[in-house]
Amino acid sequence: MELSSPRFKALATTFGVSFWFFIITSFFQLFSIELFAIFVASIIALTQIFALKLSKGLDIFASINTKFFLGILFVFVISLYGIFFKVLRIDLLRTKNNEESYWLQTDVIRTSSMEKQY
Repeated sequence: MELSSPRFKALATTFGVSFWFFIITSFFQLFSIELFAIFVASIIALTQIFALKLSKGLDIFASINTKFFLGILFVFVISLYGIFFKVLRIDLLRTKNNEESYWLQTDVIRTSSMEKQY
């Protein structure tokens, strides 16, 4: 974002702030389209008017917002994998001995069955 124009930074930051506004108002069950439209319009107007003066601050906000959002996304995706593996009864660590497992049984392999292959 450091090489982007101040107007683009203002627009990207507006989308980030609008996203968090949507999340917070939805959490408290206060969300309405009218309120959201007024909020977005006022934030776009303010950030576009003061884009040159806020450029450094917009960089900082955008980087913090990105790190926070990606952190939440990472935790959400890992949680989904855990839920899916639990529901589908997939044991990635192979802690339980399954009959239908396709992994080699190392204690059953005999040294006579292994040959050098060139």
